[in-house]
Amino acid sequence: MSASIKETTSIKLDKQAKDSAKLIFKALGMTMGDAVNLFLHQVNLQQGIPFDIKLPNATTQQVIDDARHGVNIDDFSLDDLKS
Repeated sequence: MSASIKETTSIKLDKQAKDSAKLIFKALGMTMGDAVNLFLHQVNLQQGIPFDIKLPNATTQQVIDDARHGVNIDDFSLDDLKS
């Protein structure tokens, strides 16, 4: 197995998504670079994005739209969820 050449790059990421993901990667014993390299290797192996990317069906889209507009949303507390 040959040694891979590492290259520094710059990409713009959503800060909140990046910070949350870094915590998960840390728990998995990975760095952000490890995770990005894993993703890139999977793209190459799969010859595409290594997970499904789909538009939501009409029902799901309606629920998303309703939630964004506060329709059919009930307030609840953590205690409600526990009971």
